[in-house]
Amino acid sequence: MLTARVLAAGLLGCATASCGGGAGDDAPSRATVTDAVAAATTTTTAAARPATTRAAFAFSARRLTPALRHRLNGASWHPGCPVALDDLRYVRVAYVGFDGRAHRGELVVNADAVHATRTAFAYLYAERFPIRRMRLVDDYGASDYRSIEADNTSAFNCRRATGATRWSQHAYGRAIDVNTIENPYVYANGTTTHARSRPYLDRSRHRKGMAYAGGVLVRAFAKAGWSWGGTWPGPTDYQHFSANGT
Repeated sequence: MLTARVLAAGLLGCATASCGGGAGDDAPSRATVTDAVAAATTTTTAAARPATTRAAFAFSARRLTPALRHRLNGASWHPGCPVALDDLRYVRVAYVGFDGRAHRGELVVNADAVHATRTAFAYLYAERFPIRRMRLVDDYGASDYRSIEADNTSAFNCRRATGATRWSQHAYGRAIDVNTIENPYVYANGTTTHARSRPYLDRSRHRKGMAYAGGVLVRAFAKAGWSWGGTWPGPTDYQHFSANGT
């Protein structure tokens, strides 16, 4: 039978080893391990059980490695793009999924957008705002449509603005689209091209993962000094946050 002292010692060893404590790809947090051991121990009193803790927010940014350059080249980046590969940064960021667990996602942003990105996602993590997934658009063949269909949160993609000839802010790495199904791009006639987004055309119902005025997602990027496409008169881009508001 486990005593409270043995249980506490085991948790201390776990916290200092490799079984949790940081956000990872579906890796259990320290809180998850603590809860599991406590639940399995029927001889410890509630007072003797250690308090659960939440995994700390994790964020890192680095220059593109040769492997990352190869991954982007010919997909989200190509010669003629308005930003050089040297000016982009690969970001790993913790987020809370729709399952309520901590995950680690990836983005590529401009070097001058790293601070804003960290500010926004640290706030979202602290508020436990849910994000469906966060993968590079290159995993979808650099197709904005396919990335949206996957409800993917992404940033850099060297492409033109929707329905325009000018570069999108995504082509500079200074825009991020969040929860693209829950927050659709809505044309001036009130329609969207993604069938699963149609229930979210009614923005008066505030549901999980949505962006709306005064909500957590909009506040997070406002703290970073970025603007929201949800204020555009039409078309309206509820998923879109950018450094210069376009």
